[in-house]
Amino acid sequence: MMTTLRLPELYDRVSKIIPQPDWMLFEDDIEAILRLKREKNAVILAHNYQTPEIFHGVADIVGDSLALARKAVEVEADVIVLAGVHFMAETAKLLNPGKTVLIPDMGAGCSLADSITPEDIALLRAAHPGVPVVTYVNTSAAVKAASDICCTSGNAKQVVESLGVDKVLMLPDEYLAQNVAQQTDVELIAWKGHCEVHELFTPQDVRSMREAYPGVTVLAHPECPPEVVAEADFSGSTAVMSDFVGDKKPARVLLLTECSMSDNVAVNHPDVEFVRPCNLCPHMKKISLANIRTALETGQHEVTIDPAVADDARRAVERMLAV
Repeated sequence: MMTTLRLPELYDRVSKIIPQPDWMLFEDDIEAILRLKREKNAVILAHNYQTPEIFHGVADIVGDSLALARKAVEVEADVIVLAGVHFMAETAKLLNPGKTVLIPDMGAGCSLADSITPEDIALLRAAHPGVPVVTYVNTSAAVKAASDICCTSGNAKQVVESLGVDKVLMLPDEYLAQNVAQQTDVELIAWKGHCEVHELFTPQDVRSMREAYPGVTVLAHPECPPEVVAEADFSGSTAVMSDFVGDKKPARVLLLTECSMSDNVAVNHPDVEFVRPCNLCPHMKKISLANIRTALETGQHEVTIDPAVADDARRAVERMLAV
């Protein structure tokens, strides 16, 4: 018996990525989410690591951490649902203090955010008096508040050099700091935080994939270890990776980052072959259509930030956006 798709135009975009039987299991939630967004005057911001049915099916704004931070400021809806991890939802709340910001699963955390505390920053400042602190957005609002300015993987070098100093504390991603250090004359003092997804890639992974897939173009996220970045053809944030694929149109490409990134970029570039040895982010994968729907139906889980923390954290983020 033939079955009829209820959302054929949406499915057409992802038909090469999501099998039709799987899509049909998603349709009830997608239809409900699209209706609830209208009823609640809500928008969904989705990170590049979200699964394709979220990224292409229900999201209104998509991108990397920097893009989501910038676009969050322009949102006119009453409710923002952040399909990503908790620090991203906090950033959206910082930039939209009068709006309701929801995260579908409070357990969607981040190994980098967990790797450093405001107390750690206080000790670092004491050990390095007068040295400004640049903090990656993959941190809690409390850590942002203890910092001078934030950065993302896409603008880290620009932010560091904007301070006009010779030495900077760059926290908490050790590998990002080491990779940026190779691009600037500013001395960077790093912390020992790592992304549990990107730290797993090795130089041998790259060499093995080159042998198995001759001619493959390898793109590495700058949260990967420097020796992995050195083996790659190009390194950049998820947004820069996506632009590279669109601009260069490599016949065959390998993205050394979270799994869903390749699926989402592939939708827009069906002529490019994507090699997919990737690592899953267990936190990003806590977000699903089902709990996005529940968030819109019930208003859970609302993100709040201590007012004593929010002003200083907002200042650090806004300084980054001004750069």
